[in-house]
Amino acid sequence: MRFANRGEIDGGRPAAPGKTPRLYALDGLRLLAALMVVLYHYTYLTGGWGTRDTRRMFSAIEPITRYGWLGVEVFFLISGFVICMSAWGRSLGDFVVSRASRIYPAYWVAVAVTGTVVMTWPQVRSLAGWETVVTNFSMLQHGLGVWDVDGVYWTLFVELKFYVLFALVVARGVTYRRCVLFCGIWTVAAATAPAVNNKLLDMWAMPLYAPYFIAGIAFYLMHRFKPTALLWGIVVVSYLLANHHVAKRVHDNANHVMALFPAQLGVLAAFAVMSLVALRKFDRVQWPWLATAGALTFPLYLLHQYIGMTVVYGLREKVAPPLLVTGLIAVMLGAAWLMHRYVERPLGKWLRTALLKGMEEVRRNTPERGPLPAAQEPAQEPVAAPRQAYGYAEVPRAAADR
Repeated sequence: MRFANRGEIDGGRPAAPGKTPRLYALDGLRLLAALMVVLYHYTYLTGGWGTRDTRRMFSAIEPITRYGWLGVEVFFLISGFVICMSAWGRSLGDFVVSRASRIYPAYWVAVAVTGTVVMTWPQVRSLAGWETVVTNFSMLQHGLGVWDVDGVYWTLFVELKFYVLFALVVARGVTYRRCVLFCGIWTVAAATAPAVNNKLLDMWAMPLYAPYFIAGIAFYLMHRFKPTALLWGIVVVSYLLANHHVAKRVHDNANHVMALFPAQLGVLAAFAVMSLVALRKFDRVQWPWLATAGALTFPLYLLHQYIGMTVVYGLREKVAPPLLVTGLIAVMLGAAWLMHRYVERPLGKWLRTALLKGMEEVRRNTPERGPLPAAQEPAQEPVAAPRQAYGYAEVPRAAADR
């Protein structure tokens, strides 16, 4: 907690003052990524369709939706960008409170609802017992070797590990230099982990997904400051590493032989779109309805898979497949809005307040570290006065949480 005020900006160039517009384009991109994953689960995976051939039922769109899992890669790119943005100028305690109050309320309800559905109608997914559901409330089940209640939860553990790693930067104070150093160290770890064959290193380096988080951080630094050869170098190396791992991702997500090129093109497109965001090409997109669309993303992602597949199983012989999928997506969007309105907002606010009080208690009962003797006084890094950079103002906490 003693690093609370070390959020200086270093290595950047100030820009003219001005109010920072909300990045509505990211809200729209998040919902698009979620819908890609939803369509992949509903129109490609057999799941609730039983023995029916999804390639024949959805022949017009299945050649595209079979690559919908790429929405996860898009999420990780956006996450690197947004987490770096929201952590800027925050203490470690505030960062932890922000992340916990953002992801846990909706997750807890999703685990309870999905667990109840799966335990009641186990035709699509079965669980060993309620002990599995209870363990899932921690979001740490992967580390404990426990099955996920819903198939999409594996990505949340990847996100949690990213938060833990980036918390090392937040503890020291998020600066331009430290973000670049973090990107460099993580890139080296991710690139060498497969050859080292060390489970612990592989678990934390996350070679398949690290390039997306790292590129997202570099894109945010471009957006906040300005594009440089160094930042473009980080992005290009990240893209090359991501492209290298596409073959494994295709193999892991295919029910039959799939072409590699469309997935590679999808990854390239994701990097290209984020490049445009970083270069402020979408800053003029100021459509307030996109904020609502973005708010639906996380609840939709949490609720859709096994609940949706269970509904598909029950209605697959009674409703035409295209109509069933269309109606189910509409219902899931409605459920996502209800969760956002009546779970995320009130419960998230309550959890944030409770955790902030807890952090304040930690600060109150932690003795301040006294000054070191003159001979041991560490050299202080020059601290720039708070300023804006490359047209990007400091992000208010309330806005950053969104």
